[in-house]
Amino acid sequence: MRLQVTVHIGKTNTNSVGENMLKGIKTWFILKNSGKIGPKGRFYRKSLIMFLIVASIPGLITGGLVYGIAGGRLESELLHLHNKQIEQRARNIDAELTNLELMLSHWAFDSKFDISLENLNFIRDFEKAHDITKTLLVMQGSNTMNKLVGLYLGGADQPVLFDPEYEAITSKPVLDIYEGLLRSDKVTYWTEMAFDPQRPLAKDLTLVHHIPGGSLHPFGALLIRLDNEKVGDMLRTMTPYDGGETFFLQDNGMLQASTGGNTQESPFIAELKEEITSRGSGQGSFFFDWNGSTYTVTFGKFSRIADSWTYVSASPISSITAPVVFISKLIFAVSLSALLLAALLAWLASRSMYSPVNRLMTVLMAGKAFPQEQDDEFSLIERQWHNLNRESTELHSKLSEQLPYVKESFLHQLLHGHLYAYSEEDLLERMERYKWKVDNHRFIVLYMQLTGITSLEGKFKYGDEGLVTFAAVNMIEEFASQHFEQSKTINFHDLAAGMLLIVPKDGSYAQELQEFGEELTHAVNLILKMRLTIAISEPTDIISNIPLSFEGAKHAASQRNFENENQMIDIGRLHASGERAEEPQYPFTLEREFIQALRTGQESDAYGLLCDFLNALSCKGAKAVDVQQGMLHLLGSVQHAIMVSGIQPTRLFKCANMYEQLSQIREPQLILTWFQERVCEPFLKELGGRSDSQVKRLIEQAMIYLQQNYMKDISLDNCADHIGTNPFFLSKSFKQVTGKNFIDYLTGLRLDKAKELLRESALKINDVAEQVGYQHSYFNRIFKKLEGMTPSRYRELTQAE
Repeated sequence: MRLQVTVHIGKTNTNSVGENMLKGIKTWFILKNSGKIGPKGRFYRKSLIMFLIVASIPGLITGGLVYGIAGGRLESELLHLHNKQIEQRARNIDAELTNLELMLSHWAFDSKFDISLENLNFIRDFEKAHDITKTLLVMQGSNTMNKLVGLYLGGADQPVLFDPEYEAITSKPVLDIYEGLLRSDKVTYWTEMAFDPQRPLAKDLTLVHHIPGGSLHPFGALLIRLDNEKVGDMLRTMTPYDGGETFFLQDNGMLQASTGGNTQESPFIAELKEEITSRGSGQGSFFFDWNGSTYTVTFGKFSRIADSWTYVSASPISSITAPVVFISKLIFAVSLSALLLAALLAWLASRSMYSPVNRLMTVLMAGKAFPQEQDDEFSLIERQWHNLNRESTELHSKLSEQLPYVKESFLHQLLHGHLYAYSEEDLLERMERYKWKVDNHRFIVLYMQLTGITSLEGKFKYGDEGLVTFAAVNMIEEFASQHFEQSKTINFHDLAAGMLLIVPKDGSYAQELQEFGEELTHAVNLILKMRLTIAISEPTDIISNIPLSFEGAKHAASQRNFENENQMIDIGRLHASGERAEEPQYPFTLEREFIQALRTGQESDAYGLLCDFLNALSCKGAKAVDVQQGMLHLLGSVQHAIMVSGIQPTRLFKCANMYEQLSQIREPQLILTWFQERVCEPFLKELGGRSDSQVKRLIEQAMIYLQQNYMKDISLDNCADHIGTNPFFLSKSFKQVTGKNFIDYLTGLRLDKAKELLRESALKINDVAEQVGYQHSYFNRIFKKLEGMTPSRYRELTQAE
C-alpha cells in the first residue's frame, strides 16, 4: 500500500515540476526585463566576497585553531554536552517508567479487579470475561511501549490467564511461571522473565502488581510486558552517537535492559560495571577506552518501586574527534597551496555557481512574487523547499490514511455498476494500482445475507442490523483470508455483505468455496445465533462483467427458501441443473377476507387473517422473492381499499414510501409487525373515527349475509329485512363503511368466487354461473365488462400458467 502511494506522489510531483519549469521560464524573462533579477544579484556579490575571504589568510588561522581545539577542548565540550543530553533523556525515561507504575497501581485498585474475580467461572459469566478483555486492550493501548497487558488469576479450581483473551492454564510449566509472580513479598515490582517455557531466553521487562490492590492475600496479578524493541529504542535515545551502548542495572548487579539485547555476558558491559563500581558514587561521567576507541560514559540512579536502578550510557567520541584532527591538518596544508589559486578562481566560481542558483530560483518561485527582503537566494530556496516538503509530507500522510477507503469505495462503485464508462483496460490498470493481482485470474462475486434477527435464540433485536453486519463482515474477512489469497469484503450495513474473490484461472476453487461457506455458516450460527444465505456468482474473466455477476448473486439470494435456514446458492449449478420450482398460488380468498375485516374494523380478525395470509405465502419451499412480491401485492390491495373508503393513503401514511420500506424487510415476524403497526393500525384508527360501532356491526352482518348467500337471488330489500333495517339506511351506510355500493360489492364477491372456480375446478361455464347466482348469458356479459375477457378466455390464461 505504501509503495502505491509513493508512486502516485512521484507522478504528481513530476507533472508539477514540468509545469512549474514552463511557468518559471516565462517568469524569469519577465523579472529580468523588469530589473528584479539579473546575473549579478545579491547572492552573486555575497558569494564573491565569501570566496575571497575564505581563500585568504584566515584559512591558515582556522586550520591551526581547529587542530588545537580538536586536540583537547573538543573532547571536554563533547563530554559536557553528552552529559547534559543523557541527564535530560534519563529524566524523560524515568518519568515514563514512573507513569507506567502509577497507571498500573491505579488499575490494580480498580473495581474491575476486586475480590469478586476470585474463583469466578468465566465460561458461565462470559460477559465479565469479555469486559475484562476490553479493559486490558484499552490498558494495552495506553502506552506505545506496552507489548501486552495481562491478568493472571490463581484459584483452587482452574487458574486462568487473560493475555488479553481468556484462556485456562493447563500447562504445569506455564502455571509455575505465573505462580512465581505471586510468591514475591512485594506488591508491585519490576522483573525480567520469559513467559514461554519453550523459549527461556526470550525475556520481557515486566511490571507486576498483585490484585486486589492493598490485599494481604492476593490471588492474582496485573502485569505489563514491555516491548523489547521499544525499550531498546527508548534506551537508544540516551546514546547520541552510533556504536554506543545503554543499559540498566539493578543494585544486585543484574542487567535489566540493554540496547544490545540484554547481553549481560558482554565483556564491554562487564568492564563498564567494574569501572562504575570502583568509582563508588551514585552518578557521574568519565572517559572510557575500549578496543582502541574512546567512549564518554554517563551514569546515574533511577528510583523504582522497592528497588533502585543504575542507568549507564556509553557513546564513542573517537570517531568524531579523529576526523576533525585530520581535517584540521589538511586545511592547514591545503590553504597554503590554494591561497593564490583560490583568489583567482573565486571570481570565476561565483559567476558559474550563480547560474544554477538562478535557474533553481526560477523553478521554485514560479508564479510567485519575489519578497522584498534582505535574505539571499539560498534563504528563499530553503524556505520554499521546506514548504514544498511539508506539503508533500502532508499529502503522503493523507493518501496513506485514505487509500484503504478509496480502495473500498472503488470496489463499491464497481459492484453497483457506477464505473460503466471505464474501459476494461482502465479498470485493469486501477485494480493493479491497488495491488490486486488480476493478470491470468478470474473473478467471483459472493452475496451474503443474514436472517433470523427476530428469532428467540438470537442475541440481537430489531435495530441492531449495523452491529450484526459489522460482526459478520469481520468473520467473513477472517475466514476468507484463510482460504483465499485475494479477497475484499464490502459491508452493506443491512444484514448483507458482498465479497469479491480473485482466483487463478487454472486453479480449483470449488472445494475452497464449499469449505469457506461451511465454516462461515457454522461460525455465524454459533456466535451470532443467526442463519446465513450465500449466493455465489459464476466466474468471469472480464472486470466490466463484475457488476452483472453481483446483480446475479443478489437475485439468486432473493430466490432462497423463505424458511429461516442456512442456504448456499451456486448460480453455476442452478444454470447447469435447469430446475424450476413450482410457482406458488396467491391466496386471493384470504386477501379478500383480510381487507373485509379491515373495512369493518375487526382488528383481531384482521391480524389473524394477516398471519394466515403470510403463512400461506411462505409455505414449504416458497422463495423469498415470491413472499416479498405477494406482500407487496397485498399492500397495493390494502391501499386501493383505503382509497375506496375515501381516505387518502399519502395523508394516512405521511407520504412515506411504503413499498420501499416493505421491500427492505426479510424477516416474517418483522413483516407482520410492520404491517400491523404501519398499515393496519393507522387505517383502523382513521376508520374508527368515521363510523360508529353500531353501524359497522350492521354492515358486518350484511356482508356476512352476502358471503353466505351470494349464489342466491339477493336484493337490497331482502338484505335490509334480514339485518333489521330499511333499504335506504343500508345503502347509505354500506357505501360509507366499505367504500362500495351494495350491488358493486355483491358483484365483486360473485366474480371473485367465479374466478376461483374457473382457476381451480373443471366445472362448465354454465355451472360456474349458477353457483355464483347468475344466468349464463348475463354472467358472460358482466364478466367480460369487468374483467376485459370472457370466462373461457380467463380459464385458458390461468390454467396455462
